[in-house]
Amino acid sequence: MTRSSAIAIATALLLPAVAAAQVQTQPLPPAGTAPERASAQTAQTGIVTFGDPGEQQVIVRSYEPDGAAGDAYRISFEALDTDGDGVISRSEAAAHPRLSHEFRGVDADGDGRLTREELRGWIR
Repeated sequence: MTRSSAIAIATALLLPAVAAAQVQTQPLPPAGTAPERASAQTAQTGIVTFGDPGEQQVIVRSYEPDGAAGDAYRISFEALDTDGDGVISRSEAAAHPRLSHEFRGVDADGDGRLTREELRGWIR
């Protein structure tokens, strides 16, 4: 049996199972309470529209959280860099609870050390 005929047979056998497994969607029931809205001071960070023109569309907007500029994201690089090597290690970051919790996400290159540049992307 050739490779192409084996693929054709496998496709013929699997196609009905795949078709039966397709997801069906239904409208969601009405929500009991309105979703939280971002305050007027937050910046919109994205918008996506689903649906064809002329039909009912769903618009999803994302906003910067209210607390993004709060004290949880304020740091003194010099104070955290206790050994003065120009980077913040995981053990040095432990002195700042929010940074310690989000360390892996901030460490863009995964080297276990945070540079000023990596922190600029986190604090932004």
